[in-house]
Amino acid sequence: MRFAREVCLIVHICRMHTGNATSHTSLSVIIKVCVVIPFFCVFLCCIVIMLRIFATNRHFLDNSRYILFAYMLINDTLQLLVSVILFLLVMCLVTFPTVYCVPLLLLSTSTFMNTTLILATMSLERYVAIIYPLQCPAAWRSDRIWIIILSIWFLSFIFPMIEFSIGERDPAVDILSTPVLCIAFVINSSPIQALFQGAVNILFFAVVSVVILFTYIQILLKTRKMRQNKVCVVIPFFYVFLCCIVIVLRIFATNRHFLDNSRYILFAYMLINDTLQLLSSVILFLLVIGLVTFPTVYCVPLLLLSASTFMNTTLILATMSLERYVAIIYPLQCPAAWRSDPLFSL
Repeated sequence: MRFAREVCLIVHICRMHTGNATSHTSLSVIIKVCVVIPFFCVFLCCIVIMLRIFATNRHFLDNSRYILFAYMLINDTLQLLVSVILFLLVMCLVTFPTVYCVPLLLLSTSTFMNTTLILATMSLERYVAIIYPLQCPAAWRSDRIWIIILSIWFLSFIFPMIEFSIGERDPAVDILSTPVLCIAFVINSSPIQALFQGAVNILFFAVVSVVILFTYIQILLKTRKMRQNKVCVVIPFFYVFLCCIVIVLRIFATNRHFLDNSRYILFAYMLINDTLQLLSSVILFLLVIGLVTFPTVYCVPLLLLSASTFMNTTLILATMSLERYVAIIYPLQCPAAWRSDPLFSL
C-alpha cells in the first residue's frame, strides 16, 4: 500500500516541477515530507520494540515460528527505510549516477518480494508443525531455519538482478557519471524489463497463493474439530487477501500508464480501502475471539475505522460508475475534477 502512495506522490511532484515553479509547490513538498517522516518514526519505533522483546526472550529464539516473524520485521524495516530514502531523494529532486541508484532500487524490490515469500514460508512452517508434530524435518528446526532464510534472500535478489541486467541502456547515459532521478520506471524503462517484471509478479503471486491456500486447507481439515478453528480459518484467508492486494498495488505503482488514468487510480484506492477494512475487521474478530477487554477510548477508533471503510466501499463503486459515465458520454469534454491530477480531491 505504501508503494502506491509513494509513487503517486513522486509522479505528482515531477509533473509540478515540469511547469512553473511556485511557492505552492514548495509548501506541498514540505507537507508531504512532514507527513511521511513522523509515520516512519512511529513504525520504526514499533519494530525496534518488538525486536528488542524478541532478542531478550530466549523462548522466542528456540522457536522457528518466532524466528521467521523476527526476520519479517527486519525485512520490513529495510523496506521501509529504503522506501523513505528514495521518497526523500525524489521529493528533493536529488540526482546522482545510476551506479548508486541501482543498489537502492534493488534492495527495495527484493525486500518487497521477500515479504510474500516470508508469508508463504510462515504458512509452510505452521503446516509442518501441525501436520507432522513429531516428525519435524531438520530444516524447520530453530537451529537450521537460517538455511531457509538464506534461500529466501537468494530468490528475492536473483529476479531483480536479472531485471536490471536485461534492459537496453542508452549509450549517451554513463552509469558512472550521468546523474539521474532515482525512480524505478526511469532506470527500468525498457519494454522487456516491464514484461519481465509483470511475469515475475504474476509468478510470485501464483506460487505464494497456491502455497498459502494449500496449507490453509490442510490445517483447516486437521483442526476442524478444535475450538480454535475460527481463527485458523480467518488468518490464512487474511494472508492470501493481503498478498493479492500488495502484489496488485505493486504492479499498479510500477506502471506509469495506470497513474495517468482516473479509472485505475480509483481502483487502487478501492484496494487500499478494502485492505484497511479487512485489517480492522480481523483485529476486532481476534479481540472478540480472545475475549480481550480494554477501555472504550481504544475501541471506538477501531469501530469507527471499520464502519467508515465499509461505507467507503459503496461510495467508491458509485464514483467509479460516474467516472465511466463521464468518460463515455463526454469523451472530449471531461470535467477537470475527473482528470488524474485533481482526482485525489474526490
